Amino acid sequence: MATTLKHDWQLAQVKALFSLPFNDLLFQAHTIHRDNFDPNQVQVSSLLNIKTGACPEDCSYCSQSSKYDTGLEREKLMEIDTVLAQAKIAQKQGATRFCMGAAWRNPTDKSLDKVIPMIKKVKALGMETCVTLGMLTPLQAANLKAAGLDYYNHNLDTSKENYPNVITTRTFEDRLDTLEAVQNAGINVCSGGILGLGEDQTDRASMLQSLANLQPQPQSVPLNLLVPIAGTPLANVPPPSESEFVRTIAVARILMPKSVVRLSAGRTEMGEAMQALCFFAGANSIFYGEQLLTTQNPAASTDQALFKTLGINTAMVNA
Repeated sequence: MATTLKHDWQLAQVKALFSLPFNDLLFQAHTIHRDNFDPNQVQVSSLLNIKTGACPEDCSYCSQSSKYDTGLEREKLMEIDTVLAQAKIAQKQGATRFCMGAAWRNPTDKSLDKVIPMIKKVKALGMETCVTLGMLTPLQAANLKAAGLDYYNHNLDTSKENYPNVITTRTFEDRLDTLEAVQNAGINVCSGGILGLGEDQTDRASMLQSLANLQPQPQSVPLNLLVPIAGTPLANVPPPSESEFVRTIAVARILMPKSVVRLSAGRTEMGEAMQALCFFAGANSIFYGEQLLTTQNPAASTDQALFKTLGINTAMVNA
């Protein structure tokens, strides 16, 4: 049950972890988690959608895609004072990282020039900063690093095998190229995936294999349960079972023992017991706030009550 980092995981090895008896898998994952983190500590981030809708990508799950009629109104980039006010609220509620997302395929340099002052202002509050803006060039990544950005989020979403079934306007390799640019710039990587995209267990194993074999491994790994959006192609895809989701959290913890694993979208559909199992299996981060981009999220007061019940504190977790 070694906790040393590996970057040469084979698919068969990852599939073997998924196939372990549930209790054995959770025991192994929790032991590794406890060796690397305080098991009763969870890092809290907050996510704000700073530019909504009209994205040219065709991600089959996304309400912000211009390809689908989801009833979402297009909104321009937020003013910096509005963003800063939201960051202050999140900080007061206990968030230590503020994430800003814009519905772009890739930002223009002009758009990036508008986001960079937001990063600097939020960082001046004493919060960690994260943005998700789509694909980046190496020069854009370097400019974000110079602005003081701490994390860049760019999810793989699913396995390289299932990817063409979900998105056709960019490739799996495009995602990896952006992650490479971010890593080369010295920015921490936040990258994970979504469960419920029509994938099977082998796809989940393949996605986690791709993440774990990055060098270095992502400092933050958000795992989302798809929130079905009416009007998108994946609106009626059956979700994974609760045990399948918890298994994925556990395998992620084993493969990436030092990464912060974030229990992300879909928590409104998760009961107390399921979330508790996810924390036991190795999740040690969540998003605060009643909305994640365009989908619902539990209220901060609800999460605070959950943490009190489980004896969890929300001091800073080091990635």
